[in-house]
Amino acid sequence: MRLLLIGCGLLLREFSDAIVRSPHLVDAKFLPAGLHDTGAKSMRQQLQQEIDATNTADYDAIVLGYALCGMGTAGLKAAAIPLVVPRAHDCITLLMGSRERYSEYFKANTGVYFRSVAWVERGREMHDQLGANGLSQDRDALIARYGEDAGQFLYEEATRYRRSYSKLTYIRTGSEFDDNCAEQARAEARERNWTFEEMAGSLTLFRRLLAGDWADDFLVVPPGHIIGATYNDEIVRAVASGIPLT
Repeated sequence: MRLLLIGCGLLLREFSDAIVRSPHLVDAKFLPAGLHDTGAKSMRQQLQQEIDATNTADYDAIVLGYALCGMGTAGLKAAAIPLVVPRAHDCITLLMGSRERYSEYFKANTGVYFRSVAWVERGREMHDQLGANGLSQDRDALIARYGEDAGQFLYEEATRYRRSYSKLTYIRTGSEFDDNCAEQARAEARERNWTFEEMAGSLTLFRRLLAGDWADDFLVVPPGHIIGATYNDEIVRAVASGIPLT
């Protein structure tokens, strides 16, 4: 079987591990790490463009290295070959290894923010992309562009989400070269006066996706069908094209 992986650049290390372990021939294309922060509509449009541009005669399936991602993958249409997507709300589920573990952790830990090796390594890249879309979190840059008062106001609005958090958890998947990223995450938690925890992640879902082991934790979308959100434990479902998603 030959697969095309269209994946998030934030998960490049984890998917690289899965590619070399896959029994199948895998071609991969990684999109910018901050794509999901450009908004669901923009993300969906860019992903659909990649799907539509694929020469489907070359592949048996297109696998998405994304989750539902704030509805960014809802509405994507499979081309002439199946489209496969993990049953997950976001990449934290993928990094933890299962929906069950994700749910249990969130129930036990309110106000938690996550980091992984890529979130640390590619943080600047993501901030630069957000800045290009008018969503910069760089206080000095905003003040330089808009003036002291307006810049400070925009900075406070852009970083308002941080007030909802009180804990930072670093997910270690084994794809790290050393402890440097974990230590940077620990320093970030200390700077923001958050508690810090390090937890062991898992590469299971990454490896299963590229191994073609698509039972239970993955949705296989047949040609002519669209990814829809379910608002239950299944998270996503396949909907025939032309049928309303709600």
